[in-house]
Amino acid sequence: MTPPIPAWQDGTLTPTDKLEVHRRGLRHKAVSVFVMRGDETLLQRRALSKYHTPGLWANACCTHPLWDEPAELCARRRLREELGLTGLSPVPHGRVEYRAPVGDGLIEHEVVDLFVAEAGPATTPIPNPDEVAETRWMTLDSLGEEIAATPEKFTPWLRIYLREHAFQLFPTLTRA
Repeated sequence: MTPPIPAWQDGTLTPTDKLEVHRRGLRHKAVSVFVMRGDETLLQRRALSKYHTPGLWANACCTHPLWDEPAELCARRRLREELGLTGLSPVPHGRVEYRAPVGDGLIEHEVVDLFVAEAGPATTPIPNPDEVAETRWMTLDSLGEEIAATPEKFTPWLRIYLREHAFQLFPTLTRA
């Protein structure tokens, strides 16, 4: 059984079953990490066994903190658990909120703490097969082009982050 996640019910933050949160579309806490290696970002393709958005590409790590778990500790924990990455220092890049359907009647309504971590040139993920089917590095430009051509291959949240929050995540981007 998965531990409960922090979700708001009747205005009060309450430990709630993760599947129940997504069935009801409850507003809940989340953490999302982008891992950069120069001008490339690390993507993961979600394991086919995931109960929503299986097999879709996402940013390096997307998760829910445990009850009372600080967002930065959650980011580090899940980088290690999902991708076998340690020694990275996730830097906060603010908080955003979004609501999006994720298939099978499930809804993500997340209040997300965003992080960006810089990886060295030799950084190699060791994916946990229960979480991640595969990984790859892509430039942000190539990622944007691929999302434009085949949006259905990417998670709704990754598309939202890049469409609505790219300059918050990557302040050195030039605006066209």
